[in-house]
Amino acid sequence: MLKKSIVIATLAALVLGSAALAQNPPVSPSPIKRTPIGKTEVPGGTYEVISATVEIAPGFKAGRHFHPGIVQAQVVDGEFWIAIDGQPEKTYTAGQSLEVPLKAIHNEGALGSKPAKLIAVYVVEKGQPLVQPVK
Repeated sequence: MLKKSIVIATLAALVLGSAALAQNPPVSPSPIKRTPIGKTEVPGGTYEVISATVEIAPGFKAGRHFHPGIVQAQVVDGEFWIAIDGQPEKTYTAGQSLEVPLKAIHNEGALGSKPAKLIAVYVVEKGQPLVQPVK
């Protein structure tokens, strides 16, 4: 009887776990890779500066989100697309730079057949997630 209960419990856990994964399947590898390369606290303030390399998979769009501060970025390879709420969509290529205003809601992605690669500098509120999704 104990073996039967263990088998039933195990099967139930597998079914429930599979259902949860089917609703929110993990994406691996992640279509956006942010690799921090530096972090400095602004003296006497509530902000910090984070520099990172960013790579976005070809054709991927991140979905609407914002950053808890401002962002300055330089495209180093590929085509980077951005749509900031209330502004026309723009595309940037290698050598071009862009700014995302304080907490501006936007969508971004990579156009074309190769990844968009950027160097980004985030000036953001300490302790906040770097990216906050918006519905």
